Amino acid sequence: MTGNELRQSFLDFFKGKGHTIKPSWPLVPPDDPTLLFTSAGMVQFKKEFLGEIPLKFTRAATCQKCFRTSDIENVGRTTRHHTFFEMLGNFSFGDYFKEESIAWGWEYVTKELNLPKKRLWITIYKDDDEALEIWKKLVPGERIVRMDEKDNFWTMGPTGPCGPCSEIHYDYGEGVGCGRPECKFGCDCDRFVEIWNHVFTQFDRQEDGKLLPLPKKNIDTGMGLERIAAVMQGTHSNFGTDLFKPIIEYAATLTGVDPKDAVPQYRVIADHVRALTFLIADGVLPSNEGRGYVERRILRRAFQRGRDLGLKEPFLYRIVGAVVDTYQTAYPELKAKREHVSKVVLTEEERFNETLTQGLGLLEDIMESLRQSDQKRISGRELFKLYDTYGFPVELTEEIAAARGFELNRAEFESEMHKQRERARAAFTGYEAVGSLRSYSDLAQKLPATRFVGYAEGATDAKILAVLRDNVPIDSVEAESDIEVVLDTTPFYAESGGQIGDKGVLDAKGLKAEVYDTKEPVSGLTVHKVRLKEGELRTGQIVLAQVAKDLRCDTAAHHSGTHLLQSALREVLGPHVYQSGSLVGPDRFRFDYAHYAALDRRQLRQVEALVNHRIRENIPVETRILPFEQAKQLGAIALFGEKYGDEVRVVRMGNVSMELCGGTHVRATGDIGLFLITSESSIAAGMRRIEAVCGGAAYRKIREDEDLLEEAASALNSPRGDVTQRVLQLLEERKKLEKELARLKSAVVSNKVDDMLAGTVDVDGIKVLAVRLDDHDATYLRKTADSLKARLKSGVVVVGGVSEGKVLLIAGVTTDLTARLHAGDLLKDVAKIVGGGGGGRADMAQAGGKDPSKLGQALDVVPVAVERMMKGS
Repeated sequence: MTGNELRQSFLDFFKGKGHTIKPSWPLVPPDDPTLLFTSAGMVQFKKEFLGEIPLKFTRAATCQKCFRTSDIENVGRTTRHHTFFEMLGNFSFGDYFKEESIAWGWEYVTKELNLPKKRLWITIYKDDDEALEIWKKLVPGERIVRMDEKDNFWTMGPTGPCGPCSEIHYDYGEGVGCGRPECKFGCDCDRFVEIWNHVFTQFDRQEDGKLLPLPKKNIDTGMGLERIAAVMQGTHSNFGTDLFKPIIEYAATLTGVDPKDAVPQYRVIADHVRALTFLIADGVLPSNEGRGYVERRILRRAFQRGRDLGLKEPFLYRIVGAVVDTYQTAYPELKAKREHVSKVVLTEEERFNETLTQGLGLLEDIMESLRQSDQKRISGRELFKLYDTYGFPVELTEEIAAARGFELNRAEFESEMHKQRERARAAFTGYEAVGSLRSYSDLAQKLPATRFVGYAEGATDAKILAVLRDNVPIDSVEAESDIEVVLDTTPFYAESGGQIGDKGVLDAKGLKAEVYDTKEPVSGLTVHKVRLKEGELRTGQIVLAQVAKDLRCDTAAHHSGTHLLQSALREVLGPHVYQSGSLVGPDRFRFDYAHYAALDRRQLRQVEALVNHRIRENIPVETRILPFEQAKQLGAIALFGEKYGDEVRVVRMGNVSMELCGGTHVRATGDIGLFLITSESSIAAGMRRIEAVCGGAAYRKIREDEDLLEEAASALNSPRGDVTQRVLQLLEERKKLEKELARLKSAVVSNKVDDMLAGTVDVDGIKVLAVRLDDHDATYLRKTADSLKARLKSGVVVVGGVSEGKVLLIAGVTTDLTARLHAGDLLKDVAKIVGGGGGGRADMAQAGGKDPSKLGQALDVVPVAVERMMKGS
């Protein structure tokens, strides 16, 4: 069976068992800030498992795209470890339990897949006698193995839902694995492979460790598609299946190296390019933090494996097509993103190639510095800098260093890596939201869902269902307090889909309460951020909830503007353009989109003109509620990474735009009034950002620009139409004056050199000169140092000065002395006195300082510092 056939077979089997088939979530969890990536099939059902949202189904099955880096060091070394993988899973939410889960699992692998029963082994948790008795009806007892908590008991954390597991393992036979006569089940060789894990979530672990039965028991199973494909296709290796083979074969055409001769390298390249393709298609872009940082690391890891095979230029981007060809049947969205993904990967490869070159240069400098000081060990900090800043693999550093007779301080490097992981963990802010989300989830289960009437009404009478202060429900609150209020009905739009939450007031007799924001922290619970200025708010009170009309209208104009903008971008640039994010407010909007190059002025004006043309056409804006699949068939564009329900709201603007959107919009495009692009920029490789204003905000922007132009024309004493020419003329005049000033300064230096040289002192036969020149920039000081070095012919020069309240120091050492004296080391000592630091090459270095009052003292120390360095050498 092919990978595609296996995927469909599994879903069809469980559909026949009454399961709702749900599409895979994107690799970035849409509504779970606690997770970097979707790492398991149960992630999209987390709220169903925890009972945080009402159940629309009690049985589900999926083929979930997953990404993990916990096994990254094993990728390439083994036949079965991956970063990206597909997880086949079936789930029960308080419906069936162990009996059905085990029976259906056995039925699928032995009847649907026709795997030999004698090849299958079962593991259970050591105390799970219930599972044992069920399995004994299907499998001989000697093929059922009890395992401890470490291997066969699932927990969500120290406390909370948990339960025993039962795994199905496949035995490839005696000809596979370690081959030892004593090899048996439990051996960690490749002979025995786990193919399906069934988790029986039946307990709630308390803080004292006690396991209490859950009122509703759940089932969560996971079977790796790659592993079962290897079994079904008889390859013994996931990388030999049709899910990987075409990718590896294409990579081999680029390298000219037989895959059999470079197994680990090809495995890493195939695994990582597959992961990159899916990550980028799901909107993750390379960066220096969070998800983008992880993505950048795997790209560089794969690129380095290509270098191992002799590839010196970008090549990963060419393999993206092989991944798309292999997976587009199951994931048709990849086809539309093919060019975009390739462009992002190519840009990142080119960038990494440059940093590798810089890293090689830095490594050479490090080794040269060590050689001069007669040292042979590269510090862990230097290794980490090479690795973290330049993406320089430690193995490559070690290889180059060893060839030159250097060794590495690995222990210190590992310490720096540990610190980095801790920094990354601290920087990931998702966990901060967990506490408040839990309190909102608890509240949502107790209250009916908030009824939103804001599409049709701007004001409505509403009953207060809850009042919260610092996430804690209270009965009532008096004036001068910032609180949160939950209403049974609301016209306030809660922040979602990039549109900010509505503002307005809650009105009642003797009450003055300002709503300054509206959120929906968990599904069905609208929370109004309220500043109570007069009176009292209490649970059960009836108030008039009224949206700020002007702000709502301005926000709607900007939101409708984003739809017209996306349509115009796709028309001008191509259908590969898709929205990756936005921020829509009453005064402006920000629109992030996928495209691999900056828009030139002509393209920007073309897009802007197209949007304004459609505004003048006054196209009616229509909204409909449709089944999700029907909306997709009609061609509605979805916001990538957004989670949609079974029914969706479709916003249509004639034949120009049709998008899935829950935001507020104008009645016709003419209500937008005017559209003006204010900026276009890059936010990441392959991702651009446009900022724009509409309606009244656009008029105000034009008025401000007109006033600025008028002021500039007046200041230049020039007609408005000649402002540009007049500015260019002044810039040219300034350039000539700066050139003349530089010439005059150079002449002054030449005239002063003789006077400066009079301050030269002799230190153990070496000429040492320290001079002070204030109110000059670093370039001037460097030229002065060069002139003085040339006149000394052999010696040491330090030039210092104060400019704009800061200290500048330049040190120069003639080449005949650099083996004994290092300019960078000299400046480190001198700069400490003025509260600064710096460094550089052996012959030239630069430093700064914060304390100008001690510059004289620092320059006086120069001869002493030189003498100390000479004695140390």
